[in-house]
Amino acid sequence: MYDEQQRKQCGNNMNDVVVCVNQRTQVVAVMNMGSPAPGMNAAVRAVVRTLFYEDNYNVLLVYEGFEGLLSEHVEFANWTSVSGFLGMGGSILGTNRRVPTDPMKVAKKFEKYNICGLVVIGGFQAFEALKVLNDAREEYREFCIPMIVVPATISNNVPGCELSIGCDTALNAICRACDVIKQSAQGTRKRVFIIETFGGYCGYLATMAAMACDADAAYIHEEKMTIEDLKDDVYHIKEKIHNSVIQRGLLVRNENANENYTMEFIERLLNEEGEGSFSARSNRLGHMQEGHNPSPYDRNYASKLGTRAGQWLVKQINECTAADYTSVLTIKPETAVVLGMVVGKLEFLPIASLVEEADFKLSRPQSQWWMRLRILLRALAKHHCFDLVDS
Repeated sequence: MYDEQQRKQCGNNMNDVVVCVNQRTQVVAVMNMGSPAPGMNAAVRAVVRTLFYEDNYNVLLVYEGFEGLLSEHVEFANWTSVSGFLGMGGSILGTNRRVPTDPMKVAKKFEKYNICGLVVIGGFQAFEALKVLNDAREEYREFCIPMIVVPATISNNVPGCELSIGCDTALNAICRACDVIKQSAQGTRKRVFIIETFGGYCGYLATMAAMACDADAAYIHEEKMTIEDLKDDVYHIKEKIHNSVIQRGLLVRNENANENYTMEFIERLLNEEGEGSFSARSNRLGHMQEGHNPSPYDRNYASKLGTRAGQWLVKQINECTAADYTSVLTIKPETAVVLGMVVGKLEFLPIASLVEEADFKLSRPQSQWWMRLRILLRALAKHHCFDLVDS
């Protein structure tokens, strides 16, 4: 039978009561995946509280990604479970980079907890994990549910999204560090600093930070660097220090720009070639790039994406619920998506359509919009071997 609360939810019509009693509670799982990114917690909070405005919805918080799901490190959320999440950095749920390799084990946990919707907040590994589940839909009915990736990574390397949660905070942290380092260089005079950033094989952070900090060059994996490039940069810095009032140089390097031309190699090269003109020092920024509390922009952006993800899930689950209200079933490509910012608009892009755009070996999109900005980096640095008109 039904209690007084069910009567209030269903109304006084007995036909409504029968439907409501038979309708099961919809369980949506929420997890983080990949490296921690500022704003992840804000996105979790937005998803949880959006779903709490809906009747018959419960949220299952999954700790430490799919590994946590397999070890049953989970708990059902309530409204206060996510109190204080908005301004906190890192990932309170914990993250894990491991992509599921045994869909059957995951399917069993989905069945155990009656999961009918999935939100994965994270980077490229989140995209890759949902691809695995989407590919396994034909074999495992448990994955025939709405699933969505909310991009959250400082590397900004999720296919189908031009700006991920956490990028703004990370860039602010890098720029503050570079500004402090430049002041040091100005104080000691005739000094060049090499700064190494995170990003994996994606050069977004290095490029955007270099532009924002008036760097002389940015070395990234997407553009193959040669000894000729390094030689040109040495000549450029020498000329700048000798012929201008700016007595310092700044080079930004992505952590995986080149396996041979490492930060230490570049430092030794500059010290050797710049002897008598300038000296060089290097600085690896490390985890300070991802460990900050989210910026106001990332807090609001994460809240917006989390809310949109929650609303999309409710719509999809309601549309895919069986007539008897006892199950959710869908194999439509449009029900496994990435929620991405594309040309200033939020779009729900099917994972199946993004697979060809992804470089799974290097964990980044095949095409990246910000690469077009690199021409400005050289131009605004007034690099001697660069001509903006010709380019």
